[in-house]
Amino acid sequence: MATRMTDARMYAHLWTAPELSDVFDEPARLASWLGILQALARAQSGLGIIPADAAQTIGALRAADLDLEFVAEQTRATSHSTLGLIRGLQAVLPEGVEQWVYYGATVQDVSDTWFGIVMRDVADLVSDRLDAITEAVLDLAELHRDAVQLGRTHGQPGSAVTFGYKAASWADELARHRQRLDEGRARWAVGQLAGAVGVLGFFGERGIDLRAAFCAELGLADPGISWTTSRDRIAEFANVLAMICSTLARIGNEVYELQRPEIGELCEPRSASGVSSITMPHKRNPESSEHLVTLARLVRAQAGLLLDGIEQQHERDGRGWKVEWLALPEVCELTMVAVSTALDVVTDLIVDTDAMQHNIRASGLSAYSEQLLVELSARLGKHRAQALLQDLLAGRDYGTPIEEQVVTAVHAVASQDLSPAEVGQWLSRPRTGSAAAMVDVVLSRARRNRR
Repeated sequence: MATRMTDARMYAHLWTAPELSDVFDEPARLASWLGILQALARAQSGLGIIPADAAQTIGALRAADLDLEFVAEQTRATSHSTLGLIRGLQAVLPEGVEQWVYYGATVQDVSDTWFGIVMRDVADLVSDRLDAITEAVLDLAELHRDAVQLGRTHGQPGSAVTFGYKAASWADELARHRQRLDEGRARWAVGQLAGAVGVLGFFGERGIDLRAAFCAELGLADPGISWTTSRDRIAEFANVLAMICSTLARIGNEVYELQRPEIGELCEPRSASGVSSITMPHKRNPESSEHLVTLARLVRAQAGLLLDGIEQQHERDGRGWKVEWLALPEVCELTMVAVSTALDVVTDLIVDTDAMQHNIRASGLSAYSEQLLVELSARLGKHRAQALLQDLLAGRDYGTPIEEQVVTAVHAVASQDLSPAEVGQWLSRPRTGSAAAMVDVVLSRARRNRR
């Protein structure tokens, strides 16, 4: 029964990713946990800790062999996180083998090793989707390298930029996140075999060798030292995902704002079956873009809980560790939805360059005031020119051409040979500075990284 909106058949697509069903669904999780215990048995067998035939029998088990109802009932009855699983395994193993399953391991050994697998596999999925988003955004940057657009600061019109510059800044930021995922892999994709208090006391002097063999069986790195209360790996992973989602929300916010009809420079891809409002048929809401912001807020909230989890006590502390059981899957699910949603938005993003030109014209001097400042600074000095233009534009006479007003103002403060025609030349087209050159830098760097 779905008691949460995130699990409801009507709304689950907004919060959960089909790609992660094989990671977080209960049967999938149990299969992964069983795989971890089987790897442990193989490693123990190789060191002579358990009999080889016992390891082989344990290795032949399948998650479908388990009675999930019995496992759940025993978990509730014992109030222990995995004793129900242990009893479920013992119930399906032959006599004489059942004592060797889950041998010397703890709940946290299994669940933390699972976290290592989860972080490795989810990072791969997010990386692939992030690559596709970046490629689409780079295409936008290249296509619109010279498409002049009104820059905006503090929500107000400013000097000119290009849409290619805006898209290139997205791509460059996404590339850094991709780099973070690559760099963090060695820290996150690790196993855990710690025992009761982290010193592998159950296995004595063989503990270090066993942990190395166990991690190798699973394709995970050996952490070198137990990390039962060192939760920085989980927190770092979650916060990298939160940063990714926040960047996607930045892109979403741009589309959300620039899709407003009074601006109309960007527009989400059109959906033939999409309905924005059942009472206002004219509406075309930026549903996906605003959802990117919602997802980022949720991911940051869950990542904050995982950051809190770094503060732990002694050699084991369930208060922070158990929070991870809920928060880490949520971070992963929401991030996968975010990268999938963002890919849909940027792949077929509608860019209206005519609207960009219209808005520049409609903004009056907004796109040109910095150009005036540059030219006058060369004649009057920067701060003197700034004060002159501040006063002129604040009390501007709209009945007189701006070229004449600038000449009059300059003549009032300095003996300068300046004509309205010369001022008009400064205002002939909006300048975008080094925008195109920076787009080229980002594109070149991206091509180099691809190679």
